[in-house]
Amino acid sequence: MASHRKPRQRPLAGGPVRTAATTLALAGAATATAFEGTSQADPRMTPSQVVSEVDRLYEEAEAATERYNGAKEKAEEAERALTGLRDETARKTDQLNTARGALGSLAATQYRSGGSLGTAVTLATAADPQEYLSHASFITRAGDRNAAGISTVRRRLDEVGKLREQAAGRLADLRARRDELAERKAEVEGKLNTAKRLLARLTAEERAAYEARSAGAGAGAGAGAGAAAPTGTPQSAPPPPADSSRAARAVAFAHGAIGKPYVWGATGPGSFDCSGLTQAAWRAAGISLPRTTYTQINAGRRVSRDQLAPGDLVFFYSGITHVGLYIGNGQMIHAPRPGSTVRVAPVDSMPWAGAARPA
Repeated sequence: MASHRKPRQRPLAGGPVRTAATTLALAGAATATAFEGTSQADPRMTPSQVVSEVDRLYEEAEAATERYNGAKEKAEEAERALTGLRDETARKTDQLNTARGALGSLAATQYRSGGSLGTAVTLATAADPQEYLSHASFITRAGDRNAAGISTVRRRLDEVGKLREQAAGRLADLRARRDELAERKAEVEGKLNTAKRLLARLTAEERAAYEARSAGAGAGAGAGAGAAAPTGTPQSAPPPPADSSRAARAVAFAHGAIGKPYVWGATGPGSFDCSGLTQAAWRAAGISLPRTTYTQINAGRRVSRDQLAPGDLVFFYSGITHVGLYIGNGQMIHAPRPGSTVRVAPVDSMPWAGAARPA
């Protein structure tokens, strides 16, 4: 019996990310310092310029995160398909071995009864039966009771061969997906490390002001340094709906996730990125959403901004790189960016891209 090994599972890991926090005007000039490892950063940047650059990096990291999520999803699909093909190959190989064993038994019985070994036993004992099959027109010559058994072996050989070819293709696809995954991970982490080094150039007071504005406004302004704070506050958020609709269950899940950390590539239950949160919320309501922002926006009926209802997915930025869950009163729950937690924010805190209502 042929042995079968399932493919080794490789962890598909991620670490923390989220698009840009809000830009703000920070008074004063920063003391010029040496800044290693960041070609984009001028040591003479002012605090407001630092904030703008950090916001840009967070936004780019968010887009890279969604590309990572997409590559991860495809890698997992390829891995599942490969596992299925290998399982099916093992089953077909077992069937082939059974057929060859039956054919050998028949040939041995014939031999003990005074018959010749013939094509059946030659096939059953061949080291490479496929080569034997390809070089002998024995099917047309085997006009005896061996013909059916020989035909079964040939059919099983063809099935196993095709499955092995498919598995080889899937393995090549999986390797390519994992290479892409590594590239996306490096892209995200590079941008986050740059943003971290930039933030380290701010004073403690400047960083506190940045974090405070980020907490109040959400994930990034996109309106330039000195932009006014968006309207609405987390404190004005409505409570979860009391009904038992799917949308209400999704909103209730999101409320329960408030305070959990943002981790890029995470889908819960202890941490989330933006699309991971919305996917988990609607999964709790019994609806399966795709993994990325740019696929989630097509997962339901598009709705206009003036038709928003609790549970709708709200998307931001021209590349559709951020998503939140609308909860009413102009508010959403979302996972903003690295170093932050799931929180309530006004939907006008980021550049609007669209909305969808899962069905």
